[in-house]
Amino acid sequence: MRLVTQTALGVFALDQATKILVVHTLDLWSRQHIAVLPPWLTFRMAWNQGINFGLLSSDGDLARWALILMALGISAWVWLWVRREPHSRIVKLSAGCLIGGAMGNVVDRLLYGAVADFLNMSAPGFDNPYSFNVADIAIFAGAIGLVVFTGREKTP
Repeated sequence: MRLVTQTALGVFALDQATKILVVHTLDLWSRQHIAVLPPWLTFRMAWNQGINFGLLSSDGDLARWALILMALGISAWVWLWVRREPHSRIVKLSAGCLIGGAMGNVVDRLLYGAVADFLNMSAPGFDNPYSFNVADIAIFAGAIGLVVFTGREKTP
């Protein structure tokens, strides 16, 4: 479980550090837009009150606390599930990514009432309207890793 814990703490720290650097130190909060490598990478401030792509968005406290409880519940379930059975290194890394990313977004919801998203990637001729953050990347990669690599160590 050490690998899961270390990965989760590393992802959490990276997520929070990037948010502090970009949102606060570079003042994206008030600037709203910083062209880094346009159009490939832009910092575009977005406060996401829902889940991915703003789904289930609501400015109500009930939705905020429901999403916090859901993230905590899923993280606890993944933690207990990985702890209960022997798993490969990649499964443990995936679990740590998912848990660390979820905890990064939980902290945002607690501090700001919404998740701070700021990474925006587009391409010439295509303007992506959505922003995301390091925690979102980790959650997505962790979930994919758990789906793809779980069960491979068992024989049918």
